[in-house]
Amino acid sequence: MSHGPRSGLAAVSSALLAMSRHLEVRDVLKTIVASARELLDAQYAALGVPDDHGGFAQFVVDGVSEEQWKAIGPLPRQHGILAAMLHEARSERLADVRKDPRFEGWPKAHPDLVDFLGLPIRDGDEVIGALFLANKNCEKPEGGCGFTADDEELLGILAQHAAIALTNARLYERSRELTIAEERSRLAHELHDAVSQKLFSLRLTAQAAARLVDRDPSRAKGELHQVAVLAAEAADELRAAVVELRPAALDEDGLVATLRTQVQVLDRAHTARVTFACHGVKALPASQEEAVLRVAQEALHNALRHSGADHVDVTLDRRDGGAVLRVTDDGCGFDPQAVRRAGRHLGLVSMRDRASGAGGTLTVESVPGKGTTIEMEVPGG
Repeated sequence: MSHGPRSGLAAVSSALLAMSRHLEVRDVLKTIVASARELLDAQYAALGVPDDHGGFAQFVVDGVSEEQWKAIGPLPRQHGILAAMLHEARSERLADVRKDPRFEGWPKAHPDLVDFLGLPIRDGDEVIGALFLANKNCEKPEGGCGFTADDEELLGILAQHAAIALTNARLYERSRELTIAEERSRLAHELHDAVSQKLFSLRLTAQAAARLVDRDPSRAKGELHQVAVLAAEAADELRAAVVELRPAALDEDGLVATLRTQVQVLDRAHTARVTFACHGVKALPASQEEAVLRVAQEALHNALRHSGADHVDVTLDRRDGGAVLRVTDDGCGFDPQAVRRAGRHLGLVSMRDRASGAGGTLTVESVPGKGTTIEMEVPGG
């Protein structure tokens, strides 16, 4: 090991504490990878969580810039040495990964990996991930690997704790999803009971007014007045339900963490690469946070369902005490004027209403064939 016993123990302790502080799966994965690379002084580290289709549900890297990662292209498949770690559940320590008979090459933009240390992350008998490091920053023995047996033992300890942290994060996310589902079900029942009764009365009253128009106009006028009253009450019921539907994650985690989690979920669920970056934004007034989240959700829905984009980037930046949300895609784009003339809105009206209601502004930039950018600015508190 490159550290002395005391400093090495302190580094391991710091890594384990960092893992235990996070509850979001993606954050746990990033912390594991960064901790492993720093602890063993390697140039590159990565962790892949396999899916059931020969690929990876998540693949997190450290030591590679965002630009490099985009240039590398799609996530790797379960093949070569990665597959061996996943399927044979054994560690791999190689002097030169490129000379291993299982090596199948990598994309042109991929960094050149030489010495390699990897091992599976296991939860009992189940392999839930593959963690590996490459290019140790040290003098290499002639024909040998820079990673030592001590390094392998240390990484094994880290992997054991990583399995616990990753399992706990998964359980937390599932628990929260169940809580949200139960709350939505409850609200759906309440909404149905409250609003459907009002709408039923509204329909009967309107029918009565229609029958009275010709033979008793004054009574018909009274019935129509009642229609207006019932409609207003139904609108109030709907508004109350919408207020109660404020995302629970906003209250628990805040806007930044909620946006990051939703983007990560969409990135896993769609073929398009969906990214999120935040610069300087900590918190906003509650009404603004909800408005920003809803606009982001609508813009992401449009980009992923209608634009055919390969990349969708979400950014949240601080500006003059407030914040600017920007959702940009490289999809097919559209002509905003033509959409307006055709009576289609793509959710633009509701997004503008939300921005205005939060004291902010919304701008839409789109050209056919050149993608779309939705930008929302709110003033802050």
